[in-house]
Amino acid sequence: MGDLQKIVREQIEILRPDSETIKSLHKISKEFISKIGKEIKRLKVDADVFVGGSFAKGTLLKSGNYDVDIFVRFDSKYESLSEMLEKIVVPVVKKLGMKLEKVHGSRDYFRVLIENTTGYFEVIPVMKIKKPREERNVTDLTYFHGPYVKKRISGLEDQVRVTKQFLKSCEVYGAETYVRGFSGYSVELLILKYKSFVKMLRELVKVTSGKRIVIDLAKHYSNPKEVFIQLNESKIHSPVILIDPTYKERNALAALSQETFSKFQKSVSDFLKNPSASFFEKKNVDISSVRIKFKSKGYDFVSIHLDTDKQPGDIAGTKLKKFFDLLLRELEEYFVIKDHYFRYNGEVRGIAYIVAKAKKEIVRIGPPIEMKYAVKHFKERHAITFIKGKYIHAHLPVAVSLKAFLDSWVSGSRDKMKQMHIENIKVED
Repeated sequence: MGDLQKIVREQIEILRPDSETIKSLHKISKEFISKIGKEIKRLKVDADVFVGGSFAKGTLLKSGNYDVDIFVRFDSKYESLSEMLEKIVVPVVKKLGMKLEKVHGSRDYFRVLIENTTGYFEVIPVMKIKKPREERNVTDLTYFHGPYVKKRISGLEDQVRVTKQFLKSCEVYGAETYVRGFSGYSVELLILKYKSFVKMLRELVKVTSGKRIVIDLAKHYSNPKEVFIQLNESKIHSPVILIDPTYKERNALAALSQETFSKFQKSVSDFLKNPSASFFEKKNVDISSVRIKFKSKGYDFVSIHLDTDKQPGDIAGTKLKKFFDLLLRELEEYFVIKDHYFRYNGEVRGIAYIVAKAKKEIVRIGPPIEMKYAVKHFKERHAITFIKGKYIHAHLPVAVSLKAFLDSWVSGSRDKMKQMHIENIKVED
C-alpha cells in the first residue's frame, strides 16, 4: 500500500505546468487578444474579449497540448453570436497565418492552433449579461465564474489540478451528455469547499446511493430543505447538489448522473484503500481481458464499435452514448445486465462492451380474458399460458445469445439507427 499523501504530492509536481510555459502562453494570449480587440473595433461591433477557463484561474494542468479559452462577449442586441464571431476571428487568423477549425455546438465556436506549439485557443461567443439569470447559454455565466474562483483559489490551485487528473483517469470528468460528470468549474467549487483533494474524496465517498447532499458555498439558502423547495425539480436530480455561488438558482453539478457518481465512488474507494499513482494515469480498457474474465464465469459478453456521421466532439459523443443507452434498454427485457462500459474516443467512434445473462424466461401479457377470439390466438402462439387478473399471460423462454439478439435487433433497426445518426455498428462476442 502506497503512502497517500506522498503519492498526492508527487502527482502535484507532475501536473503543475512550468513557469516558462505559463509565461509564454500569457504572452501569446495577450497578443492574440489584442488582435481580436482591434478587429472588434475595426468592425464597430459592440463586444469585448477576455480570457477564461483554467488558464485564467491558474488551475491549468500540465499537458503536451495546452488550450486557452478566449471569450468574445457580445451585446444582447446580436442574434447569431456564432456568425458575429466568425466575422471577427477569420480575418485575424488569416493575417496571422494560423489554422482555424469551426466546432459545432449549442453555439458554434472556433479552435485556433497556436503557431509553433501543440496548443490552441478556443474562441467562444457569449452574450453580455448583467445578471446570471439573464443567461441564454451556460457559457454566458463564464464571465461571473472566473472572477469568483480566481479571487478565492489562491493556494489551492494544485489541489484542483490533482482532482481534475484523478477524475479524468476514471473517466468522470466533463459535463458533456456522454460523460455526465464533473465540470472544471464544479471541481474548483468543491476544492473551495473542502480545501483539499483527499478531504473531498473522503467526504464524497460517504454519500450513499439514492441520497443527495447539498453544498451551498455562498449560503444562498438557510438550509438544504429550502433548496429542495425552491429549485426546479430538473435541477436537483444529481447526487451532489452544488449551488452556484454566483447564481443561486443553478446547480453546478446538475449534469452529474448517479451512474457516473457511482463509478467515481468506486474509484475513490479503491484509491483510498490502496493508494497508487496508477489512479492518475489514463486507463486503456483491455477488452480481451474483460471478455476472458466474464466468459470464464459463464456470462454472455459482447464488444461493440459504434460510428456516427456527426462532427467529433460533444455532439458525436452524445449521439453515440444515447444509442448505446437504447441498446441497454432493449436488452433489459430479455437479459440481466451484469456490467457495461462505454467510451467515446474523441472522433466519430464509441467503444463499448456489455456483460449479461439471459433471463430464464419472460412473461408476456396478452389480451383481456373476455376477448375469447384473441385469447384463442394468443394460446396458439404460446406454449405456456396462464391467467392473472383479467388478462392471459404467457411464459416465454429466452433461448438466444447476447450477440444473436443484438445482431437480430440491429438488422431490424436500420431506420432507427439512421435517425439517431449511427452510421455503423460492429458486434463481436
